[in-house]
Amino acid sequence: MHPLDWIVLGATLALIVGYGVYETRKGATASELLSGSKTVSPLTIGLGIMATQASAITFLSTPGQAFANDMGFIQFYFGMPLAVVLVSIFFVPAYRKMRAITAYQFLEERFDRKTRLFTAALFLTSRGLSAGITIFAPAIVLSAAIGVPLNTMIIIIGAIVVVYTVSGGSAAVAVTQKWQMTVILLGMAIAATILINLIPVSMYDAYHIAGNMGKLDIVSTSFDPGTRYTLWSGLAGGLFLSLSYLGTDQSQVQRYLGAEDERSSKFGLLFNATFKVPMQFAILAIGVLLFVFYQFVKPPIFFNQSEIERAPVEIQQQLQSLELEHALAWDSKREALVNTDWDGARYYDELQEQYRASYMDLLDENLSSFQPKDTDYVFITFILENLPKGLIGLLLAVIISAAMSSTAGEVSALATTTYVDYFQVFFGKNDHNEKRTIRTLVLLWGIAAILVALAAPLYENLIQLVNVLGSLFYGTILGIFLVGLFLKKVGANQVFIGGLIAQVTIFICHYLNSKGALSIGFLWYNVIATLIVIGLSMLLHFGLRRGTIHE
Repeated sequence: MHPLDWIVLGATLALIVGYGVYETRKGATASELLSGSKTVSPLTIGLGIMATQASAITFLSTPGQAFANDMGFIQFYFGMPLAVVLVSIFFVPAYRKMRAITAYQFLEERFDRKTRLFTAALFLTSRGLSAGITIFAPAIVLSAAIGVPLNTMIIIIGAIVVVYTVSGGSAAVAVTQKWQMTVILLGMAIAATILINLIPVSMYDAYHIAGNMGKLDIVSTSFDPGTRYTLWSGLAGGLFLSLSYLGTDQSQVQRYLGAEDERSSKFGLLFNATFKVPMQFAILAIGVLLFVFYQFVKPPIFFNQSEIERAPVEIQQQLQSLELEHALAWDSKREALVNTDWDGARYYDELQEQYRASYMDLLDENLSSFQPKDTDYVFITFILENLPKGLIGLLLAVIISAAMSSTAGEVSALATTTYVDYFQVFFGKNDHNEKRTIRTLVLLWGIAAILVALAAPLYENLIQLVNVLGSLFYGTILGIFLVGLFLKKVGANQVFIGGLIAQVTIFICHYLNSKGALSIGFLWYNVIATLIVIGLSMLLHFGLRRGTIHE
């Protein structure tokens, strides 16, 4: 990488982190460390909510989704706007009425302590693992792209996050996320503009090509529960997932409870609902444009070059032969596209995929722990090979900033939940330095996230991994909160038993899914668990009531 890129990268990150530390230099109070300053603007709240959601995985994996498949991933977000409205109407007033710091305090007031601790534990498990993945995702791609050892990159990203989060807590996270999100949007706009200019056909022709090659498929009306992204899973599963994420996940709740008043909290949520889906659509569109770009510029047969470099000498000739066949198929496909021979283009595209599959099989046979999924490397490959000096550094800063913003929000929320829902419950009466305890918890969770990242395996697609992790836990959490908000007569024991059974059921479903004994899209986990909690809670409640009447 050119020295100018290193300068731009370092300067951008230093300015963002320095700004966060400077703004909280006077020493944040314990309250600000936990929930942020109440003086931040509604716009900052909205950008903070988006920044916590928009991890580096969003900007690395989402374009790869559209490049390799189609635009169908956007269906994942179809339930979000309605979820935001419901959270604004029901969840926000309930939290603000009791002046909650964490969402889980509401559960002790409504049910009992064990329900609060159980639900908080589910959050800590889910978000603790996700925090590690949000560090690991950009680290593994950046390490391969710029030649920095993976573990070193993980530690660098994690250390930067820990420094300013320990320094200013939630207050520092809030003020830095505004500028991180600004840099992210600016960088993506620049990358999209350059990509469009490098495609040698008009945008009409580009999308005509993408459409005929099956990349513009957006909505699937399939009723097959094994289909990962459909209109129905997006509206139902996506609604339940978004409702749980926005309404009960402390990394989100902490952002809008840090607002001055209820109106500002709701504005931040509605801001997110307005711009989140269009942003995801735009990022997927970049993936489609990358596909078109690589119809005119010869792509590598496999985008993760670091894996190819590990190949032993004895298979190099076979690899080169497959690379040549792949290149010849690409030449024929390009000619077919120029002549608008769509059947021919699709034939040669399938032929390319066959050579690519053979190439990966050969690597898999000869490499230990071969990682066959390279879609997360498509966008970073384009950046490194096609952007001018200086802008490469800026786009790398975008990716790292996204990792920092989401990880900082997660670590801060984990520390806040641990302190409020566990430390204060069990040790709150003991004399202790609040600020030092909170900062220690931030440090410990930051280290934990780094350790998870160091141990994290690769997955089919990193953004899917994060969403699967959420779906394993969010349905149970949401079900407990919905019972608390709307089923006023259901008691603590009933909802606690319902929650336990729902969580065990989802673990069993996911295990059977992974073994091929069950075929169900992970978004449906959210619906299943939520309904189990509500259904069992009501059954147990009416069963106990009927037993009491008979006695």
